[in-house]
Amino acid sequence: MRLDDFDPNINVEDQRGQGGSGFGGFGGGGGGMLLGLLPLVFSRFGCGGVAILLAVVFFFGGGINMLSGGGSQYNGAPTAQIGQPQGGHDAASSCTVDAASKVACNAFSSADKTWGAIFQQAGQQFRAPKLVFYSGDGRSGCGAAQSAMGPFYCPQDQGIYLDTSFFAELSNRFGAKGDFAQDYVIAHEFGHHIQNLLGISDKVAQAQQSEGEVAGNHESVKLELQADCFAGVWAAHNKDRMDPGDIQEGMTAAHAIGDDTLQQESQGRVMPDSFTHGTSAQRMAWLKKGIDTGDLNQCDTFSGAI
Repeated sequence: MRLDDFDPNINVEDQRGQGGSGFGGFGGGGGGMLLGLLPLVFSRFGCGGVAILLAVVFFFGGGINMLSGGGSQYNGAPTAQIGQPQGGHDAASSCTVDAASKVACNAFSSADKTWGAIFQQAGQQFRAPKLVFYSGDGRSGCGAAQSAMGPFYCPQDQGIYLDTSFFAELSNRFGAKGDFAQDYVIAHEFGHHIQNLLGISDKVAQAQQSEGEVAGNHESVKLELQADCFAGVWAAHNKDRMDPGDIQEGMTAAHAIGDDTLQQESQGRVMPDSFTHGTSAQRMAWLKKGIDTGDLNQCDTFSGAI
């Protein structure tokens, strides 16, 4: 995918070389204790389990509001102009540490501009997230950041957290090669930020608080599939940047990280009730739907069958 070089004013934070420092702003209270279970939750339930845990801890209340004429605005944190630095971090140096860092920043910058324009056209307010690099262990507003968790989005500080070694794992372990596979990772996490801005994440957290584990997992699947669809929407708005084979790279990546595929490879059996991200077929279908339609209003995974 032929993306422009990143905007040097994007909000980037770099924790590489600093070492982890526990739970950031959390002390020994209930939230910190619960978030201390992140590595254990990941080992059993994967990134989806982590997403559920974070959503429950940081539930604010809200509703599902897709962007449309007359749709509700996000009334959370103050808005910022696209590209306006919010943390004073030097994106120019952090984004050029290595090739993987630049790929991540280019995709992040593109998603920032694309979603900012989509929100503006809909008369909605947009707040850009931040991209946080770490290596091995780091810290987030949601607790510890560890490489084993994979890339994740923290709604508490609106940060997309990435250990760039994941890109090598994506290619070598999962067989998902190519630049678009890496761009898809960033676009998917950016999709979680869009869900946060629209109040969708809050709605899911509310539902999970009142439901059992199996039903809660099902809500997580819907959330993750929608983030896949939002990643496709971003790609659709940048089709002029796509190369032949990019879509197939995305489909390969989506297939490789489906719950059924991962469980079959790691456990030799598939347990649908424990799915938190969706099957390979579902992930591919919703990513493709976003690419085909370019319309986030077509990404409603919460109505009807998925």
